[in-house]
Amino acid sequence: MRNIRSWSLLALSALLLVACGGGDPTVPGTGSPAGAPTTKGTFTAVVSFGDSLSDAGAYAPATSLAGNGTAPYFGGKFTTNSAASTVWVENLATKLGVLVTPAEVGFNGVSVKCPAAGLGAPNSCTAYGQGGSRVTSVDGIGRNPVTGAGALTVPLATQIDNHLARFTSFKASDLILVYGGSNDVFVQFGGFANAAAAIQAKAVAGTITADQASLQLFAAQTAAQAGMKQAALELAVYVRTKILANGGKYVAVMTLSDIADSPFGNSLPANLRPVLTELSQIFNLWLRDGLTGQPVGIVDTFTIFKATAANAAALGFVNTTVPACDVASISAITGNLVIDGSSLFCNSTPGAPFNGLRAGASATTWFFADGVHPTTGGHKAISGAFELKLKEFGWL
Repeated sequence: MRNIRSWSLLALSALLLVACGGGDPTVPGTGSPAGAPTTKGTFTAVVSFGDSLSDAGAYAPATSLAGNGTAPYFGGKFTTNSAASTVWVENLATKLGVLVTPAEVGFNGVSVKCPAAGLGAPNSCTAYGQGGSRVTSVDGIGRNPVTGAGALTVPLATQIDNHLARFTSFKASDLILVYGGSNDVFVQFGGFANAAAAIQAKAVAGTITADQASLQLFAAQTAAQAGMKQAALELAVYVRTKILANGGKYVAVMTLSDIADSPFGNSLPANLRPVLTELSQIFNLWLRDGLTGQPVGIVDTFTIFKATAANAAALGFVNTTVPACDVASISAITGNLVIDGSSLFCNSTPGAPFNGLRAGASATTWFFADGVHPTTGGHKAISGAFELKLKEFGWL
């Protein structure tokens, strides 16, 4: 999506102002879930479904120091990697005194299911989140749709099916965490961005009128919104029919944060950021709508991230705008194979030759590792906020 950042023509700004506000005439999400437990759980497992934000190391082999997929690894999680780095799912599990490990580890179409089984912990492989995964489509971010090479991107629908295939059902002692949809935002936003660029080119060339351009841009934005509505309703169906219907009792479903507040979002032209925000909001509204009356706890991540940014200093953060991982360093470490500064390949071990932090950056006091993913400190803040919410539910 690097081409998005080059847009600067006032014509596009005018078109977007006309287009904003499209979508469904009714406002979804006015209902609320009902019937979720209000008593403390006795948890023996954390079962998480999601994407890179919940990824506990699914792609570690891609960061093999030997370059052949074998340990040791210098990265593997979408954060500031080190021997002590953990993501929010792992932090919550530690608070509960249980172990959670990746359900599948691999890259480029080669993977191993439940690698912790070989270490004597087969029941710990319940962290199903994978970077790039979408709600339903197998073609997530980082996966070649033709060859299947690259990231695994097992969608949330299949992640849940894989858990049921292993365990038959969910247990009352499972803390079930569902946090997906961000990659659907990126896909829909990317589609809108490509369409808008083409419309802009035609408008500048004079092959379409301003009114025609406005209508086409409105249609592109409406299509992206429809894609987010579909993803949200699909996820709600999976929660109802795959999780709740199969014994899920303590089920927490996270909404999406405002991706426009990330370094990636802030790198976009100001007139595009509201479109990115809107896609997250539409997903959240329809997700809530699809879970109306259902016995789940909804964690309002959108509001939590806003509050974290507003109280950053009090939480110990000195930087919430610049990625801690350095693009040039990661490019050099990976032999120019990774040129976008992805935190999957970012190591924060002091003095290590594969350290990927930028000068002066911190894995604990800077919030973002790369354009969209939190640092180790960022993940601790997230897990802390989520823990408070679970306490509000009465579950902890």
